[in-house]
Amino acid sequence: MPDQLIYAMEVFLNGLMAGVMYALVALGFVLIFKASGIFNFAQGVMALFAAMTLVGIQTGQVPFYHLINAVFGTNIHYFGWEIHSIIAIIFTVVVMIGLAWAVQRFIFKHLVGQEPIILFMATIGLAYLLEGVADLMWGSEIKKLDVCLTDTTCLPQGINLAIDEATFNVFGYGFFIDNLDITATIIAILLVAVLVAFSQYTKQGRAMRAVADDHQAALSVGVSLNYIWILVWSVAGFVALVAGIMWGAKSGVQFSLSLIALKALPVLMLGGFTSIPGAIVGGLIIGVGEKLFEFFMSSNDLSGALFGFTMNATENWFAYVLALIFLVFRPQGLFGEKIIERV
Repeated sequence: MPDQLIYAMEVFLNGLMAGVMYALVALGFVLIFKASGIFNFAQGVMALFAAMTLVGIQTGQVPFYHLINAVFGTNIHYFGWEIHSIIAIIFTVVVMIGLAWAVQRFIFKHLVGQEPIILFMATIGLAYLLEGVADLMWGSEIKKLDVCLTDTTCLPQGINLAIDEATFNVFGYGFFIDNLDITATIIAILLVAVLVAFSQYTKQGRAMRAVADDHQAALSVGVSLNYIWILVWSVAGFVALVAGIMWGAKSGVQFSLSLIALKALPVLMLGGFTSIPGAIVGGLIIGVGEKLFEFFMSSNDLSGALFGFTMNATENWFAYVLALIFLVFRPQGLFGEKIIERV
């Protein structure tokens, strides 16, 4: 089998795993947009806030220590203890649920019935607010996140979530895939499956879909919009936590983590803003497409032969070009609902 084909297969597999991660981020957007019609620009910052909160709880860091030290002249940074990863994740989930309640109670409850652009601007303000609060609470330095994705020593005996081998053979050829990517992909696939099952087969999931279809009809049958929107923001917060864990464990918890939301935008444009399967398929297309495109353009200097120059870092713009093409020819995406206005 030719070496180029082997490399292409390896790139394809890595693209699939990257696509699952993109889909995971995009799901947070889809869940909120389906239930409330709000495009949540703050989803990426929610992932950053969740990851920073998890690290802070896990390491026993004192929240707002910069502010406390500046006001009282103290020099405290840590409580002096560390919390197990699983317990820290549970505490972080509680924090994200509290955040969901606060967002609905103090912001969006007062914006019911407003134009979509006003709601969108509110999420931009929420993004900067959360980023500032995260900076004040936990500091701006890069943090290392370790939650047992690749190290089994921190798990209870008999439980093994990590993949020990990152190299495997197919037809006698070795494929190298980062074990962190493999573990993160497995967890992301499980979470996506749970979210799909929750949306389709539970009472709360059906209520969410009813609210998404028609707010007034949902109210008429006794569905509480306030409860559903808090539930949706809580689920989106949990998805943001998982995404923050995956990306934070891969590249460290830093403020650039919030930019993962920008990569989710092409995924939504391809799959459709209201479709959970669309988010999954769109993520896979973007992940595989950008990896294979960069591979083929860089192999044998193909870009130099075609265009007379070398094209580097195509991953940074390929997804947006593909999304632009979809916007021109199919604005609703692959699985989105086509909007027909009759006059």
